[in-house]
Amino acid sequence: MSTKFVVKVNRSGIRTPQYVQRIDRIPLQMTGNRKLALMMGRFTAEDVVKSIRNPHCSPELVSVPVPVQEQLTAQLCWPCLQRFPAF
Repeated sequence: MSTKFVVKVNRSGIRTPQYVQRIDRIPLQMTGNRKLALMMGRFTAEDVVKSIRNPHCSPELVSVPVPVQEQLTAQLCWPCLQRFPAF
């Protein structure tokens, strides 16, 4: 079992929490669905929290346990998954 992190953001004026979905665009892309949130390592998630913190936005790290099987599947490229359908 491994631990990854998602960044949960509470913005003033919005009741439902948002989660960071993509970090390669500015502004960051957010989603309300936690399952669509980007899972990151701790250092990347901490950098995201630092970059979006302001008086109207309070981000926090949420740890997500990831089973080893899912972690291996996420690291494989698409052609590899087609050759090895066991994953």
